[in-house]
Amino acid sequence: MTTSRRKFIKISALGLGGVAATTSTFSMFGSSSYLNELVKENVSKKLKITPTYCEVCFWKCAGWTYSDEDGNIQKIIGNETDSHCNGRLCPRGTGGVGMYTDEDRLKTPLIRTTINGEETFREASWDEALDLVASKFKDIKEKHGAESLGLLKHGCPGWHFEHLYKSLGSDTIAEPAYAQCRGPRETGFGLTFGSWVGSPEPTDIRDTKCLVLIGSHIGENMHNSQVQEMSDAIDNGATIITVDPRFSTAASKSKHWLAIKPATDIALLLSWMNVLIEEELYDKEYVEKYGFGFNELKEYVREFTPEWAYGITTIKPEEIRKTARAMGNAAPSVIVHPGRHVVWYGDDTQRERAIAILNGLLGSWGRRGGFYFKEKINVPNFPHPEYPEPKWGWKEIGEKYPLAQMGVTNEIINASIPNKNNKYSIKAWMVTGTNLIKSIPDTKQLKEAMDALEFMVVIDTMPTDITGYADVILPECTYLERSDIVRSATNRHPSIAVRFAAVKPKYQSKPGAWIAKEIGMRLGLEDYYQYKDFDEVIDWQLKELGTSREEMEKIGVKNYPRTSRPMYLNEDETYEFGTASGKIEFYSHELKNLGFDPMPTYTPHPEPPQGFYRLNYGRSPMHTFSRTANNPNLNDLKSENNLWVNPKTARILGLKTNQEVWLKNQDDIISNFSIKVRVTERVRWDSVYMVHGFGHDNKKLTRAFGKGIDDTKMISKIFVDPIMGGTGMRGNFVSILTENPHKTVEL
Repeated sequence: MTTSRRKFIKISALGLGGVAATTSTFSMFGSSSYLNELVKENVSKKLKITPTYCEVCFWKCAGWTYSDEDGNIQKIIGNETDSHCNGRLCPRGTGGVGMYTDEDRLKTPLIRTTINGEETFREASWDEALDLVASKFKDIKEKHGAESLGLLKHGCPGWHFEHLYKSLGSDTIAEPAYAQCRGPRETGFGLTFGSWVGSPEPTDIRDTKCLVLIGSHIGENMHNSQVQEMSDAIDNGATIITVDPRFSTAASKSKHWLAIKPATDIALLLSWMNVLIEEELYDKEYVEKYGFGFNELKEYVREFTPEWAYGITTIKPEEIRKTARAMGNAAPSVIVHPGRHVVWYGDDTQRERAIAILNGLLGSWGRRGGFYFKEKINVPNFPHPEYPEPKWGWKEIGEKYPLAQMGVTNEIINASIPNKNNKYSIKAWMVTGTNLIKSIPDTKQLKEAMDALEFMVVIDTMPTDITGYADVILPECTYLERSDIVRSATNRHPSIAVRFAAVKPKYQSKPGAWIAKEIGMRLGLEDYYQYKDFDEVIDWQLKELGTSREEMEKIGVKNYPRTSRPMYLNEDETYEFGTASGKIEFYSHELKNLGFDPMPTYTPHPEPPQGFYRLNYGRSPMHTFSRTANNPNLNDLKSENNLWVNPKTARILGLKTNQEVWLKNQDDIISNFSIKVRVTERVRWDSVYMVHGFGHDNKKLTRAFGKGIDDTKMISKIFVDPIMGGTGMRGNFVSILTENPHKTVEL
């Protein structure tokens, strides 16, 4: 097995044979016959109903899986008692059955090998694959310490492997959901209110009178309960204000659409503060009672008038004043939404600070129609010994980012590249639940790091891009085929939800909990796995939570009464915020002491050079990142992305709707595939837009291969947030090529 130079190998390469399906099927009309499917549907016997919660995205809506007596999943519906979905699943949730039926799934363990001088994968038994993983981990731990084993993870599978790593003595753990997604908002709101935003966000949208979305695409990101509540808010006459260079789905439902010039959001936020304070529209009593540093803020924003902001944002002063007044008139029943994917330009913590400060001025934190006080149930951990104390971990690796609160993915990647300046050296990776190739910007650095690793194991359900760089690939079964951790999330009231296996795992795939335990046992970690299987852990946890498997099989979701405090502030009390001052910090001494601006500062960002356009990207309601592009159910709804181009730009370049084009970025990186143009007034002339998650180049993904462009490939320049390490990805520019740059030239 070659590990000194790691190159991408397509899963469908030499040496990989097919594995037959093990589930029983009707055969009288052929296994793929439409008539066969119709017969199965109409003559199916009694359906079994199993509680689950969705793993297609992180919202984790609870639902019911319907399976027949032959072990085939027929449908998934929402659980009516679940506050994440209220009984209604989004397109991704109902299409989750496609993850189970996708015949392109990983079917058996694979090991990298060389045949006739060519690197490829060969099939392996579970024992052989797991023995190899454990052997490599043991060797690396003995040579370099457990800390040199890095874990890059996401979702429920990540929980199981995090337990494995901590049991082994490694805290070298990170996930793209932090530094590549929501990290700046957690730091920004934490500095201001002393509290993370968390997930789901505690936004009281159903009762709000004014909802401000600044780069937040509710309706396209399909955060289920928020989409439903926004619909209710619109029906109730709430004012929606959307700030976006693109006319998004949310913008189409808004009273005000501010088509802001990209990278100027902080200027708009500062000018809104100026209007609220100068016109005395802020919540005076709330600010006087709970604010810290208001006088400094008032003096600071005095110069940031709407006229000043107009020259930067291109939003007219009267529109800035009109929208600020709409917020002030609705206060405190107003939400300036913190967003989700907020790593944009490198000053993202400060932008999120500005959003938090604006909410503080409006008095929305802890108020009806603003932000409620969230509450959750703590699920007890199954008894095990204390974890060993690592000599170093994610905190030490990311030490130059003083306010990072989780592992910074790119710092773990950087620590994997041999460098005399690296104090910490990572020699092996385990990757689970995340396709790094399409989630991490600067793929050049990523590939350099993978090339330097001594060993890499990937656990996934699909042959995603990252699997092609592995030494060992372990096929995880889908969420419908496994029992998993008890879901407990922040919400208006505490609740738990369960996921029980509806059917047996297909092919040779296995649950993440099983894989983690098997590796752990081979590494001598028996004391951390004192149970027969993970169902035993779930049963124990449910008993500790005052319920049982029998009850949860019937109800799926258990709601508990609030016990911590009321959902909103009692106006007669004095609430203490979790900041150093105990108040809402408009002025942050913590930031100042660390050498950062104590209040948000607008800094101009690079603009597109001549002939280039800012690359903006976003979400589709049918898909979750890159993980669902091949899903047979969801691919039918959207099989590829397209490039939104303003008519002005289209006229200059001679572009037509549905014309195929290629992209080249500012660093001369060219897209692998073409993308079809959509000429539309719904995007600014200085920008183009595409949906994230397409452009797969593995032919094993038979539906997704070659469809559209991979936006992550075009993001070669990142702007790192100096406060918490987030990787700003919206400072990349592309030119549009009308001729195929990959076409072979005949001489």
